[in-house]
Amino acid sequence: MNNEERNYTEIEKKFLVIGNFKNSIKSSHKIIQGYLSHDPARSVRIRVIDENGYINIKGETIHGGISRFEWEKEIPKEEAQRLLGLSKGYIVEKIRHLIDYKEHLFEIDEFQGENAGLVIAEIELASEDEKFDKPEWLGREVSHDTRYYNLELSVNPFTHW
Repeated sequence: MNNEERNYTEIEKKFLVIGNFKNSIKSSHKIIQGYLSHDPARSVRIRVIDENGYINIKGETIHGGISRFEWEKEIPKEEAQRLLGLSKGYIVEKIRHLIDYKEHLFEIDEFQGENAGLVIAEIELASEDEKFDKPEWLGREVSHDTRYYNLELSVNPFTHW
């Protein structure tokens, strides 16, 4: 796929998790991430997922919706770990659980460290008005509450609320 064909728009909804989802987990991954830029118009994130490193750039939401620009590139884990040392704010640590539910993939983030106790589900959609079935453990939608953005959790962690 060349750059002209690549879609750089992320359409994502976030929800609090209120019930037991653990019976449905298909895989889990340890994530450690930090931010080199906290500007919501263009955040720069460094992430280590298991044995892989990534650099990611996200733009602000488009017209107050749930869509925004996102670009990500895999980098060597060692480079990502060094770049994490330049992070501003707190390092965000979490275990991401992947769950297939009725033709959609839910990513459940169980936060650790300064954000311990917070559990958020995310679902990526093909359009902002795409319909999807909600599992019983899916709670209140927090897509528009910036406190739940990982970028914000690196500055104002959940345990400090």
